[in-house]
Amino acid sequence: MQTAFDVLIVGGGMVGASLAVALKDLPLSVCLVEAYPFAAPQQPAYDDRAIALSYGSSLILQGMGVWSDLRRVTTPIERIHVSDRGHFGATRITAKKQQVPALGYLVQSRNYGQVLQNVLETSGVRLIQPAQLESIEVQTDCLSARTTQGTELTTRLLVACDGAHSKVRTMVGIETDQHDYGQVAVIANISTEKPHCNQAFERFTEQGPIALLPMSENRSSLVWTMHTNQLEATLQLSDEDFLKALGEAFGYRLGRFTKTGQRSTFPLQLTSAKQLTSHRVAVIGNAAHTLHPVAGQGLNLALRDIADLAGQIANATLSQQDVGADTVLAAYEAQRKADTARTIRYTHSLVTLFSNDQFLLGHARAVSLMAMDRLSPLRQLLARQSMGLLHRQSRLARGLPLVKEYS
Repeated sequence: MQTAFDVLIVGGGMVGASLAVALKDLPLSVCLVEAYPFAAPQQPAYDDRAIALSYGSSLILQGMGVWSDLRRVTTPIERIHVSDRGHFGATRITAKKQQVPALGYLVQSRNYGQVLQNVLETSGVRLIQPAQLESIEVQTDCLSARTTQGTELTTRLLVACDGAHSKVRTMVGIETDQHDYGQVAVIANISTEKPHCNQAFERFTEQGPIALLPMSENRSSLVWTMHTNQLEATLQLSDEDFLKALGEAFGYRLGRFTKTGQRSTFPLQLTSAKQLTSHRVAVIGNAAHTLHPVAGQGLNLALRDIADLAGQIANATLSQQDVGADTVLAAYEAQRKADTARTIRYTHSLVTLFSNDQFLLGHARAVSLMAMDRLSPLRQLLARQSMGLLHRQSRLARGLPLVKEYS
């Protein structure tokens, strides 16, 4: 059994599996270690929740060679409507005006995971699951890692994709900055009286934003942000009362809310790694940055991590460099710095500005929304950030295969 690898990916959720797919055609030995078997109930990455993919992310997935399969199980977002409850003013963004096929797409996590799993099962990527990393040791020209099953592995590059509470990040001593928003997100798939017509809504309220994202069968994916002290009362509501409360908070642009699926919740906080690399280690996705769900930036930022890291690995491979060399990792960290900081600043500012019921600030928000709606340069900047098009340095981010010679 092979135990020495060029790249060892820890965490086989959406981010880790996506990186493995991105690297699969390079002349490298790649191993993916995941704590749960695929589709196991304990694997939260592949449940029935919907995830938002920006247009920029669709280009990355196209470059990875999986977009044609994923596209068939997505719902396009053709329009976005942004408003502030209790105030005039709104911003509207359309795919037609942006001259793109869609501003983004909704896909259920389970379907996303199945497409990746199908690709990995026929690739040369070694899958070790269920397994977790127990220890990491630095060797002369590699890292050695032991799994909880006692398997000894060595690698030239270890990539931490093991989520917000990353054990790998802790093992290698990377510290984080954290901010607790004092909010929770209630997530559910819901149905409405009127058709959504492929329109997404971001409705800001004094408690936090409410997002409705279009899904198949005239369902919408709901992300309802509220203060932590409201959660218990909300969860105790019957489905009928829950839908009524949602209507009162969101409004009736889609008519009445008629049906809700199972509700789930998660606490909201901002976590940002103080560095993205250590000796022969790269940290990506939620292990590097866990964002507030406003504007749906989390997985899209992670896919840009993947595009840039995979690009650096490919360049190192072509020039016959060590893929875990300090120079390779330094180039990756430098490449990700601006995009990561800009996206964190964007989401954090939206939460801070719009989750506030101060009278004067409310009117300032209304003016800002009207300005963005009427001034093309401002609307264009918002649209490009939302679509993930402000950072397109790598081949994958431009929709191209990772390395032309291997495509």
